[in-house]
Amino acid sequence: MSIRHDTWGFLKTKWSAAFMGVTASQAIICLAFEAYVFARFQTSLGAHMDVPNVQSQYKTIPTFLTLFIFGFLYELVVVWDALRMKNTIQVIGVCFANLALLVYTAIQVDQISGAIDILFTFNALEPGATHMSVWTKVRAFLIAIPGIIALATLLMVFISWKLYQEFAWDILKNIGADYRMKKRFLHYQIYIALLKFDFFFFLGFIIQFVVVVAEKSDPEFALTIATIPITIFILLAAAFFTRRENKPGMICSIILFLGGLSYFVFKLVRIYQPSHASSYFAVRKSLSAFAVITILLIILTIINAIICMANFNKGLRPHLLASRKVEEKPDATSISLHDVKPQMPSRMTID
Repeated sequence: MSIRHDTWGFLKTKWSAAFMGVTASQAIICLAFEAYVFARFQTSLGAHMDVPNVQSQYKTIPTFLTLFIFGFLYELVVVWDALRMKNTIQVIGVCFANLALLVYTAIQVDQISGAIDILFTFNALEPGATHMSVWTKVRAFLIAIPGIIALATLLMVFISWKLYQEFAWDILKNIGADYRMKKRFLHYQIYIALLKFDFFFFLGFIIQFVVVVAEKSDPEFALTIATIPITIFILLAAAFFTRRENKPGMICSIILFLGGLSYFVFKLVRIYQPSHASSYFAVRKSLSAFAVITILLIILTIINAIICMANFNKGLRPHLLASRKVEEKPDATSISLHDVKPQMPSRMTID
């Protein structure tokens, strides 16, 4: 194939290496800063207090750190997969995901300040520590994190344009120049990329909800944990049904997406209901951001699923299936929801 699925061969090209370098550097610096904030926060705590409002604040920093570790590592995997597969759509998607991380880190500043204030009010800080003394130690690092992500996002946007030009010739040799087939393949690409980002934001919401809000004795805790493997199965099945052009399977996937959409709308309303607002207070802003982004992503996923289903039996399936068979050494470490560039004799335009 012209477009090689070489595990690390893409690093031989300047702009691919630059994109991976920016993503990795951002992850290392931001996680180091977040770890420092976590260490400062933990060492500033005093005697443990068994008060519900204080208990949720204890979990604020650990939740942010856990979510950042997952977020940056997942982003690195998605970038690796996109560059390896020369997937311009997924590269652009990473830029948007980085913007979402920027919003989240900006929200973090206010939430951590509020957490420290509440802990000080309830005398949960170490003796002699005040809100200002603790906040002064971590403020600069918390403000620096969104600044670093903003700079990295600008660099990623510029490099993604260069990558589009770099990938164009290889993609042209594989795809050709048929405009109608190009549009079908483009929607397929967008759909697969959306499934990957759906998983990230869904799991980000679940991590915050389970760690900070849900009580282990609450049946909703177990049900929420159970949704994680179920969601993975649904997303894998959705990608499989699309590639195989299985209409009944696609209809089932869309119905399940609508169920997921209803769940997140329900959760977004629940966050601001007076009877439940206190349970969500510690992570209200960040949960709201994740819920809104997930709702928008699910809506876009449903729209693209319908478009992909409308494109069934119009010539795309043989090329998608053939491209999988010609791979000489499939990469066992590749994530399952990958976007396969089709090798096909018919003419298509590049994306």
